Order: sequence, then structure tokens, then C-alpha cells
Amino acid sequence: MQPVPRSATGRLKMTPQNKKSVSFLKALLSVFSAAIGVQKHKNMERDLNASNPITYVIAGLVFLVIFVGSIVAVVNLVVPG
Repeated sequence: MQPVPRSATGRLKMTPQNKKSVSFLKALLSVFSAAIGVQKHKNMERDLNASNPITYVIAGLVFLVIFVGSIVAVVNLVVPG
């Protein structure tokens, strides 16, 4: 078994051999955890080595809609009329 290629900082190098697909749910959870700043290093490495960045773009857009919608809902509840 060959060692995993790493950069000088110890991070995984982006090669076609170590790119893996990520489910939409994992991508969405990753976006949520990254937004609040609690993402684990292991998950960050998985995200950086994902084979399809479109999954993360769509997850980010879903997060954006939920985030803006929740802010609008809270403002409508707090501000009368």
C-alpha cells in the first residue's frame, strides 16, 4: 500500500487517487458546521478532497436560503406590523 501524498504542511495533496464523492447530506452538514466554526479537521480534509464541488455549491445555496429565511422570520416576529 502506497503512502498518501501530503504537502509540506502535512495536508493531503489533491490527486485523482484520493478524491472521493461526498453525499449531499454530508456536504450540507459540513457547510452548517463550517458556518458556525466547529468543523473537524478530518471533515475539512474530506471536503477539500471531494471529487464534485457542485455538491458544496448547492449545499451552500441551501444554507444561504435557510439562513436568510430564518433572519427574515425572526425580524418579522420581533418588529411589530
